[in-house]
Amino acid sequence: MADTVTLFHISDIHFGLENNRALDWVRREVAVRRPDAVAITGDITMRARAREFAAATAWIRALEVPVTLEVGNHDLPYFNPLERFFAPYRKFKGVEALVERELTLPGLAVVPLRTTARAQPRLNWSKGWITGAALEKCLAAIDALPAGTKALVTAHHPLREVGTQGTALTRNGARALAELAKRPVAAVLSGHVHDAFDITEQTGAGPLRMIGAGTLSQRIRSTPPGFNEITWDGAKLCVEVRSLSEFTTTDMQIDDVPENALPPRRPGEPVAPANQVPLVDPPVH
Repeated sequence: MADTVTLFHISDIHFGLENNRALDWVRREVAVRRPDAVAITGDITMRARAREFAAATAWIRALEVPVTLEVGNHDLPYFNPLERFFAPYRKFKGVEALVERELTLPGLAVVPLRTTARAQPRLNWSKGWITGAALEKCLAAIDALPAGTKALVTAHHPLREVGTQGTALTRNGARALAELAKRPVAAVLSGHVHDAFDITEQTGAGPLRMIGAGTLSQRIRSTPPGFNEITWDGAKLCVEVRSLSEFTTTDMQIDDVPENALPPRRPGEPVAPANQVPLVDPPVH
């Protein structure tokens, strides 16, 4: 029997508005449990400030286990358009070797898929965009895996693509899902919506599992801060949602990815006009 592989799936830490109690808890869990790897699916910062990246870098490097890191929409320069277009990843210098890093584990490989873009031909740049080059790079990495190896694809945005051009979650997501479904992909890991989910997406090439992690920030939605503990025994991929509060895994998951690509609205939270699409999240005061 193959050795059981354990991976912690973390997302949306949002340093600058992080939950320090949650971060201390996760770091202790990593130190005690010693997972084979940690996959962070983006948004390690709130506004891509230098001090936020410095704090994120210190926390990530202190984990002392293999880490792979995706770029989230909040990790691209927020206040400096020139930097966003010409040097968008400059502030990752403390963890640049971890960005889109492929990891090889027993019988399982973690393969990145970039879903962020410095610019898009639509107003809301916070949503996902998979370029042809990004998809081809991901597919080539999967195709090069040894026979019998399963892939876990890591992305920031869920690959769901629904609705009209203006409300699609992740542009080219449907194509990516169909291509990944043709390959030995155990699941696609993502974040972005701040709540955990574990759903199966139907594609023309067959079903594909999509697993989302919650948040470790103060920007909680339907559930408290948490992360996914994923185990692979060579045949079955199991997901347990870990939380700071006493909730079962089912209670910690939302049933589906919101169609408008925004986290679920909390009670009492104002609703934006239907014809108003913000360029980015509103500033935090």
